[in-house]
Amino acid sequence: MSRTESASTADPSTQRAEGVAASLGVDPESGLSAGEAARRLADHGPNALRTTAGPSLWRRIAAQFRDPLVYLLLGASAVAFLAWWFEHEGGWPIDTIVILAVLLVNAALGFAQENKAADAVAALGRMTQVTSSVLRAGERHRIPSIKLVPGDILLLEEGDSVGADARLIAAAALRVQEASLTGESEPVSKSPDPLAAAAPLADRTSMVFKGTAVAQGTGRAVVTATGMDTQMGAIATLLDATEESTTPLEQEVARIGRMLGLAVVVIALIVIASVFAVSDVATFSGVVAVLLLGVSLAVAAVPEGLPAILSLVLALGVQRMAARKAVVKRLSSVETLGAATVICSDKTGTLTRSQMTIQRIATASGDSRVAGVGYVPEGAITAPGEAAIAGALKAELVVVLSGGSLASNAGLHQTPNGVWEIEGDPTEAAFLVAEKKLGADRRRQTRFERVAELPFTSERKMMSTIARDMEHGGELVLVAKGAPDVLMQRCTRVRVGMEVLPFDAGHRARAAGEVERLSGEALRTLAVAYRPLAKGEERSLDPALERDLIFVGTVGIIDPPREEAAVAIAEAHRAGIRVMMITGDHPRTAARIAALLGIAPADAPVLTGTDLEALDEAGLAKAVRETSVYARVAPVHKLRIVDALQANGEVVAMTGDGVNDAPALKSADIGIAMGVTGTEVTKEAAKMILADDNFATIVVAVREGRAIFDNIRKFLRYLLSSNMGEVLTVFLGVIAAGFIGLNEAGDGKTLVAPLLATQILWINLITDSGPALAMGVDPETEDVMTRPPRRSGEPAIDAAMWRGVLEMGLVMAIATLLTIDLFLPGGLFEGGHALEYARTAGFTVLVFAQLFNCFSARSETASAFRHLFANHWLWGAVILSALLQVAVVHLPLLNTAFGTTPLTGADWLLCLGMGSAVLWFAEARKWLLRRMAAVPASA
Repeated sequence: MSRTESASTADPSTQRAEGVAASLGVDPESGLSAGEAARRLADHGPNALRTTAGPSLWRRIAAQFRDPLVYLLLGASAVAFLAWWFEHEGGWPIDTIVILAVLLVNAALGFAQENKAADAVAALGRMTQVTSSVLRAGERHRIPSIKLVPGDILLLEEGDSVGADARLIAAAALRVQEASLTGESEPVSKSPDPLAAAAPLADRTSMVFKGTAVAQGTGRAVVTATGMDTQMGAIATLLDATEESTTPLEQEVARIGRMLGLAVVVIALIVIASVFAVSDVATFSGVVAVLLLGVSLAVAAVPEGLPAILSLVLALGVQRMAARKAVVKRLSSVETLGAATVICSDKTGTLTRSQMTIQRIATASGDSRVAGVGYVPEGAITAPGEAAIAGALKAELVVVLSGGSLASNAGLHQTPNGVWEIEGDPTEAAFLVAEKKLGADRRRQTRFERVAELPFTSERKMMSTIARDMEHGGELVLVAKGAPDVLMQRCTRVRVGMEVLPFDAGHRARAAGEVERLSGEALRTLAVAYRPLAKGEERSLDPALERDLIFVGTVGIIDPPREEAAVAIAEAHRAGIRVMMITGDHPRTAARIAALLGIAPADAPVLTGTDLEALDEAGLAKAVRETSVYARVAPVHKLRIVDALQANGEVVAMTGDGVNDAPALKSADIGIAMGVTGTEVTKEAAKMILADDNFATIVVAVREGRAIFDNIRKFLRYLLSSNMGEVLTVFLGVIAAGFIGLNEAGDGKTLVAPLLATQILWINLITDSGPALAMGVDPETEDVMTRPPRRSGEPAIDAAMWRGVLEMGLVMAIATLLTIDLFLPGGLFEGGHALEYARTAGFTVLVFAQLFNCFSARSETASAFRHLFANHWLWGAVILSALLQVAVVHLPLLNTAFGTTPLTGADWLLCLGMGSAVLWFAEARKWLLRRMAAVPASA
């Protein structure tokens, strides 16, 4: 079908649904074939809104040079080139070439890191794409919404995100939340009836639109527009692209960079002014040397690659979390995960297996047991006393299980590789599994034809379907399934074997007792009832039909706790994280599961939604501090619990799967949606999605979040202390030049710096990116889940870290300058080497000091020798950096470029020993800190 062939669907809201489907060339009962859908996808393109094109390749490359320090280096290279030009004595402009080469290498590394981070985020985006249910070739499929095409038949259910603009063909109590498109705050009722005339968008009740959400009911619709042809696409063309806000951590890193940059510029200006004041700088080359000194100070202080390294480490960490089934939608959420103090979790599917299984069936003739767990239809159904089922009991069981299967929108099928899977609600699917165990499924499928549905709502707590009984001349039957207390109020008769008797007080008491007993055993209860309809009754199709029902029986359903959830909860408690269960189930069920999992003792109080409604704000604040189990809770109560916890200063992670959970998820510090059973609305509102709906994955994500934040602190400690060492080396070397023999090494008129600007550029090149990135993937420490959560708002770099940065930087500078003094004549120690040799030795010591600092910076207090070889990437980066330093000292070409000269073997050992002073100082400092931490506060 070409684009022009869909012109007749320009205003489908005023046309009959059958006509719209015919104009789109699709049969509403079977949908498109796979081949036709593929052809239309190729013709119309993906069902996606056009996004603003990213910057071109050359702009992304140019962005690597948009930095004040880069401008400074470019200016310095120009000054150096002019000096070489005017004082040309042959050879190449080495300083200019080296500065430009280092800039190019840094730009290449930054470009590669940004690409890697972008690829990681894009991969996560693909994992969280919206999906839609469609009818193709007569079968129901769940496909990515991006593959929807005009003519597809959408199957809509409560919680679905509408994937494309579509004309309704059928609807049952369908209401759609359209606030994102029209601003209408209340869900809009929808009907397949055509409009009499064209209407504004908010009044097109026969249409559903891309980007909206099904709040209630079910429906079937034919797709009329996709991608930029949708109403959402029309709005998208009017919107300007907005930049994503920076995270608190990114803001702090940027603030540190600005602070360091400003401080160093001030120091550089003071040093330059001091040099000009005390030195006789008479030549242009001398001026260049002083300017290059200022540049070297600036370059030494600021870790230029820090933002790119930070983004890449976060992206790689989030990818690791995704591989472990925790999909974090924004990198910034990693920070919050490390600070979580409370996890509020649903029970079903998160703390339990999400494999609802009918284990008991209570009918008038007895209590039957169903063997087997999960969705594999294997397991015997036995009568009381393990007897075989027969007679009246079997007749009742057939009606209960087939009736529950009729009053259902779930599906059960076996994949080609033999795995049994369900579609729809797990509780409804449990009836299909038990019915198949009984062997009654085939007869129900051939005997009954579904006609209509009265969908489940949280207010009614039940659902009904109307089916045509082919074995009884097409007689219509209403079958209801719902909460036993609600359903029994609508029953006047009871099924006993093949007979229907009055539902008198005795039968009611017995049925209520069965419900109470099953609930006391932590089983979820659902009752089944039915009644034949009089001719024409189905035309009214409203809840008034659910009266004078025949009660059949009650099933007890269990969703067994996950074994791994109990382990994860214990780990969360050790980490200082409180776990709360919030469920809509019966209080007894909630209490038993909570006790089995270790959330609360068996005798701990359980608050219900009714209890919460009776509490004022002060009472609620007290309740959330003391109570960890909540039952019969509506979604609106979840929001109150989140708000109360946050008011108490807690950092809250909240799970949810239903449409009405979205407000609580959005309000929580970390909203966590279920990836398997969760609706598209909750996934959109959440900050994290569990791909396996498993509570243990939340704790894994918290562990990973803490480890990522620890690693960020590690490489910040390393980068800042190493760069501080460079700054202090240059600054103190100029100030104390007379004490260490630098003045005597020159002619007395020209400034002699301890290191050349090109050497500092080289140090930053080989020691910043590789080791820092390797520290970003450092294995987690043993105490990552044994210490309390990080306080919300706690800075990544606190006062203690700043003290350590200054102390380590000072040790590096002293070791470097003492080495230079050892080799130079004069100064504190008498040496016998030329300036170039002494500077090469000091240059090498500073490189080794920073490489030793890699291992010290992995912990503030733990010894560097603890798990020394745990990070193979770090060792690889250190060895590579050391080899590059050997090359810059011994290769003639690099000697010329960086002002170095080969060292002897003995001097290499001396440099290695001087560089290791950083490690020994750090070990002594950590020992002292550990000793101080062990002293009682009173001392």
